[in-house]
Amino acid sequence: MTIDLVIIGCGGHGREIAQLVAAVNEASGRPAWRLVGFVDDAPSEINRKRAEATGGPYLGTLAVLHDLPPQTHVTLGLGDPTIRRAVDTRVDALGLPAASLVHPDATVGADLNAAEGLVVFAGARITTNVTAGRHLHVNQNATLAHDCVVGDHVSLHPLAAVSGDCRLGTSVLIGAGAVVLPRLQIGAGATVGAGACVVRDVPPNVVVKGVPAR
Repeated sequence: MTIDLVIIGCGGHGREIAQLVAAVNEASGRPAWRLVGFVDDAPSEINRKRAEATGGPYLGTLAVLHDLPPQTHVTLGLGDPTIRRAVDTRVDALGLPAASLVHPDATVGADLNAAEGLVVFAGARITTNVTAGRHLHVNQNATLAHDCVVGDHVSLHPLAAVSGDCRLGTSVLIGAGAVVLPRLQIGAGATVGAGACVVRDVPPNVVVKGVPAR
């Protein structure tokens, strides 16, 4: 059965998800997803054109979601965890189901326990006994290791590596190439800068960067 899908966000992250969807369809040998189009409250002209070039029309603002059939799935093509959380609140109130999407070139443990909205890009690795909240995004070649517990709306940017038995709070962002050592806690709303190495717990709502991260 082919499922209708709307991507929220015409920016680069949303367009990368459109490529992911195309890869899933190609690997499955049948159209598992039909990209109905993109919605975005204020897309730039260039982002709108680039989004439409992926094969899905621009449908309008988020208000369009009110008119979609209730079985239409959505995915949040928004890289910023804080923005993703805010939009999720609006979309969830409409009762539209969130798609979970895993690129065929990613690996995900069979025992992953993830809430809806998971997006795993090419080359990403989620290993064993991982528990994740809503709308976790694991970008290209990022790694989420064994026994981690991850809150809602977390983002792992490309090449980020979260070691085993870590705890990531809601809306945490782990920057590109950053490393989190084992058994650490990253508080809700915290940001780990690109290339950082986290060697101790990070409090909520702070930004850390550097090696070691401070």
